[in-house]
Amino acid sequence: MAEAIQKKLQSELEKYQQMQKDVSKSMSARQKLEAQLTENNIVKEELDMLDNQNTVYKLIGPVLVKQDLDEAKATVAKRLEYINGEIQRYETLLKEMEKKSDQHREVLSSLQQEYQRAQGRAVGKV
Repeated sequence: MAEAIQKKLQSELEKYQQMQKDVSKSMSARQKLEAQLTENNIVKEELDMLDNQNTVYKLIGPVLVKQDLDEAKATVAKRLEYINGEIQRYETLLKEMEKKSDQHREVLSSLQQEYQRAQGRAVGKV
């Protein structure tokens, strides 16, 4: 009986470790999005200081291409909207992962206790 519990415990532990890896990947992706958000906010602030008399260029590959100021502002605004949406998506995902992680922890704890009791019974029979 203790062996069956031990196998189940090992399986749950592997699931828990995989979940922790997934949480780590999601946190890393969220941090990258935060960096992009900061960068794009700085670009937006810089564009807001310009007027139509200023020339704006967009880097496309190795070439700078002239771009309309309103078009540049619209592009940055859309990018900011997208990044904020992705950050919200990751926040929701991380909350769900945290709940599942807590559930796995509880299952692991109960399995550990059950395994210890089974081992105690096995020792008592010897």
